[in-house]
Amino acid sequence: MPSCDRCGRFFNSWPAYDQHIANSPRHNICDQCDIDFPTWVGLKEHWVQSPNHNYCQYCNEHFYDEEDLEDHFQNAHAYCPTCRRVFKDGVGLREHYRQSEQHHYCAPCDRLFNSASNLNSHLNSSVHRPKDVKCPFKCGAAFVSRSALVLHLENGACTSGVNRNLVNRYVRQYDTSNVITDPARMIAGSGSSGDITYIASERSWNGSGYECYLCHNTYQTLAVLNRHLASPRHQDRIYICRGPSCSARFNTLSGLVQHIESGRCGVARFKTVQNAMDSLLGQMGRLTM
Repeated sequence: MPSCDRCGRFFNSWPAYDQHIANSPRHNICDQCDIDFPTWVGLKEHWVQSPNHNYCQYCNEHFYDEEDLEDHFQNAHAYCPTCRRVFKDGVGLREHYRQSEQHHYCAPCDRLFNSASNLNSHLNSSVHRPKDVKCPFKCGAAFVSRSALVLHLENGACTSGVNRNLVNRYVRQYDTSNVITDPARMIAGSGSSGDITYIASERSWNGSGYECYLCHNTYQTLAVLNRHLASPRHQDRIYICRGPSCSARFNTLSGLVQHIESGRCGVARFKTVQNAMDSLLGQMGRLTM
């Protein structure tokens, strides 16, 4: 005679016993693992914790594999895929992003970023900062940072006619203590490598494209190749970060200023660097052709 030890009951037949197991609240069976739990909570915890199950406890629904479960979480719930946590609602998820050091989150914009530097760049953009850095040549342009101003001048976008070569020449004349420049890579005077302009001709055609004779990359048109050669790509990295554990090098002043503004290496805390940059950028209006 079949019996149920958990319930202390006997049954006249196996079908009667099976019906008892199926209907009794004291029997909660995982068919896949063939385990009988005394409570529904125990069975549910088993489904949640076992690697054999892909189960959403919030919807009481099973999924074919882990990828399907992940898709369900992202589509139906307030879910953090990095931490693999489901929150009650969007408010809880956003608060998690705001408080967690693992996430780079802009609360006002409700946006996640891949890195701290990307978040800092966003926070330093015109979305969050006013354009209060004005061009010293009074061309009417204004920027959110000094690095953006320097890039404006280096690109030749200013009506004053200032360009990258002129900026580099000015820095060579001003930074006599080499606070931001590397004397080993700079030659005083207008004939330094920073002033060299590379120009390609039709002879750069190699049969399939216009080839850069310095890096051997190919371009579809001669104009694009010459834009590449006019960029700082092949200029010496004359600018250097003097951070105690950094020494990063840059081929443009705007690159160095952006690096300092990012705070990555903490060099902006040093008074000598602050004073040099403040004085240098404050006198940009003295640049002449």
